[in-house]
Amino acid sequence: MKKYLFIVLLSFALLYSFKTDKTIKSIIPKGYELVWSDEFDYSGKPDTSKWSLEYGYIANNEAQYYTDSLKNARVENGALIIEANKEKIKNSGFVSKDDPSWKKNSEYASYTSSRLVTRNIAEWQYGVIEVKAKIPRGVGMWPAIWMLGKNQAEVGWPKCGEIDIMEHVGYYQDSIFGTIHTGAYNHMIGTQKGSSIYIEHPYDQFHTYSIEWTPQKIDFFLDGTVYFNVTNEHKTTAEWPFDQPFYMILNIAVGGSWGGVKGIDDSVFPQQMVIDYVRVYQIK
Repeated sequence: MKKYLFIVLLSFALLYSFKTDKTIKSIIPKGYELVWSDEFDYSGKPDTSKWSLEYGYIANNEAQYYTDSLKNARVENGALIIEANKEKIKNSGFVSKDDPSWKKNSEYASYTSSRLVTRNIAEWQYGVIEVKAKIPRGVGMWPAIWMLGKNQAEVGWPKCGEIDIMEHVGYYQDSIFGTIHTGAYNHMIGTQKGSSIYIEHPYDQFHTYSIEWTPQKIDFFLDGTVYFNVTNEHKTTAEWPFDQPFYMILNIAVGGSWGGVKGIDDSVFPQQMVIDYVRVYQIK
């Protein structure tokens, strides 16, 4: 009888643990409805009706070369895989080893990865944006889930605004970061606004990374718990450029101005960011 009772209690404990697993917690405020998502319930290349892939060297002196190869971005087993690899690839933008631009003075790159964007496909102004993902491990890895203002091409960065829903750098193994950048608040002048939070098992378990964005504030969440808040000061667009549509970006950077501060550990490759879903909710 005692053995039977123990088995029953253990079964309930396991069931309760599963149902309350914080790594699958999702809190959507009352009054919001799903307006856009990718559940990755298909196979092959990312859905071109929802994503485009950028190519080449992009920003931040990053070491990876972005490609549209299935090796770097693919959907399989119900998830989006963004994979960073150590491999030699020709830089199509190469001009000369003496060119002053880091994008043009390397004939070859030593790493590849992918960067998916919704620019000119889907953009949103306000709402709850939620991504469930496992992130890559290793010194030199710099995965990000983030957003840029639709007017980026016209006004440039940081005037367009940037919302970093989740950033992680491999040499801070137990932390993720949420940050905003604007004309007044950005890392180039050391005034960016952001915070970090401790995270357990970011590489082996799924977590939800999300924001709730309204005309008054942006709240940053890890697994449904708020850890950072930015409020609208009602000054100018230099402080609050967030009253306009933004598009989403998913990528793994290698090295770069932040990810590469402590070098790149070549022994960790390949590394993947595995994304279970991307969902956008807005008020009905």
